[in-house]
Amino acid sequence: MSNTRAVRIIRIVCILCFVGGIASMIVASIADNNIGAVLTAGSISTIAAIVLLAVSTVVTTRRAVEFDEADAEIVETGIRRIVDAGANETSVRDLVRRAIELGRRNRS
Repeated sequence: MSNTRAVRIIRIVCILCFVGGIASMIVASIADNNIGAVLTAGSISTIAAIVLLAVSTVVTTRRAVEFDEADAEIVETGIRRIVDAGANETSVRDLVRRAIELGRRNRS
């Protein structure tokens, strides 16, 4: 099972538990005013919300734009150093592009 599929399943289960917990709280408080059932349903909703927040936080991999720009500047400086040392600029830039493509394929 891929990570994106697992995350999607976890999110769906959490949403169902959250909505079901809220509905259960309402039904339990109206039906027989059973405080234990209301607290249990509320606890289930709370845990589902916390898990949903935790999963969403962990799988977020987008970095701030400032870090991307800083990394781009470091790569550009490295390319300039290699070219100044005598390497062919076109070859170096092609190599960097291929490395980026390889990294993107391996990330998926």
